[in-house]
Amino acid sequence: MAGNVGEGRRIDWFQPGRIAAMLLLALSVLAPSCGFKALAGESIVDALGRTVAPGAATRILALGSDVTEIVHALGAGERIIAVDRGSKYPPSVTGKPNVGYRRQLSVEGLAGLRPDLILAAEDSGPPEALEVLKSLAFPIVFIPQDNSPQGIERKIALIAASLGLEKKGRTVSAEMLTAFQAAADLAARIPPERRRKVVFFHGLEKLSAAGAGTSADAIIRYAGGLNPMDMVEGYKAASEEKLIEMAPDVILMISDGKGGPTAEQVFGNRALAATPAAANRALIVLDGAYMIGFGPRTADAIRDLAKALYPEG
Repeated sequence: MAGNVGEGRRIDWFQPGRIAAMLLLALSVLAPSCGFKALAGESIVDALGRTVAPGAATRILALGSDVTEIVHALGAGERIIAVDRGSKYPPSVTGKPNVGYRRQLSVEGLAGLRPDLILAAEDSGPPEALEVLKSLAFPIVFIPQDNSPQGIERKIALIAASLGLEKKGRTVSAEMLTAFQAAADLAARIPPERRRKVVFFHGLEKLSAAGAGTSADAIIRYAGGLNPMDMVEGYKAASEEKLIEMAPDVILMISDGKGGPTAEQVFGNRALAATPAAANRALIVLDGAYMIGFGPRTADAIRDLAKALYPEG
């Protein structure tokens, strides 16, 4: 597997496997030179309940678009040495080494970057790779996945504490909470009879729709929409019969970065062609990290989605 690095450069990762050997290799490479200094009393408790001493945190590997954005919001973006595939904001991060999808991490690839702190979204993986990472000479802090303003506040507080930027963290949190509440209040004024049914799909191939407990479900609700898939947990396939029964008014999707998906592509799908959304060509496409990242920009995403759902005001 290979990870992209900036414009045309590449880092070739080794294939996963032989966990014990990988651990020995990584430890031998990093132990004498990682520069990690755990100072007494300077520790935090992460999303998994682990007590971690973050150390100097001058070479940060950020895994998760929300994690990367929060580090930048705290004014510590220059400390980031690499990011995951989903981290694309601010634009400056696209020039940094990219370690690929955060749920398919390669221990050798990460170890070779020699970070002195990994800030990882709670859903990073695979589990066997994480077990090795927890044992290495550098600290790893897991950041909670929580689709609420209080959840974003907890993310900011934990990352700020990890970087020794608690005061700045409180300022960023206060600004975020104020903006989030204002956006949510705006959408809350939409009367029940005007609320539109919105179904979110990751892609058209399997039509896996977002149910309850997903970040897409949360953003739909905060923006004043209704999610007819909320009777199921997580992502579930939606059949043609189910879609006709749910009768979504709007289809919501993530941008593919190439100008799509287009209305022709979406409503050319047989299962979606018979929906009210198809009759009105009602398709909303937003950047994935912006829409469902639940980070510092989420208040803006709520406003944008609410305006797209209710352009008449």
